[in-house]
Amino acid sequence: MLPKQLLPLVGDKTMLQATAARLDDFADKTDHCIVVCNEAHRFLAAQQLQAIDVKAQFILEPAGRNTAPAVALAALAAIQGGESPILLIMAADHVIKDSKAFHAAIGEGAKAAAEGKLVTFGVVPTGPETGYGYIQAKVTSAAAAPIEAFVEKPDLGTATQYV
Repeated sequence: MLPKQLLPLVGDKTMLQATAARLDDFADKTDHCIVVCNEAHRFLAAQQLQAIDVKAQFILEPAGRNTAPAVALAALAAIQGGESPILLIMAADHVIKDSKAFHAAIGEGAKAAAEGKLVTFGVVPTGPETGYGYIQAKVTSAAAAPIEAFVEKPDLGTATQYV
């Protein structure tokens, strides 16, 4: 059974609304938002974004296929006009409380992306977690550090070693 509405879990916005609004105060924000969601959720997602006055283009998946195919579809849609935009991919299940730090990280990431680099954002884990991937970055004084390794969803022993 599909949900009839999304509920605010953290604050006064749903997680989808919070994700869309996360860039409201970001100077380099664009008004072009692409949302990839399941076909069954399109009206619910559109209603949520309309409620906070966010316009979006929707790409509908017949079934959820994880992040990579969704990002590929959004990237193809973004380049249809012949441009080569820098994309910021944001999942709607993250809670980011420090928007200033987030915006600073986006700015640094955009600089690296403009140089042709693929950029990923990570957080320092507070405990071992088997449901997330782990990034090993090269130790450097630069704001954007090269990635040396990525381990997708390690077992508990490996995650514990990383932390």
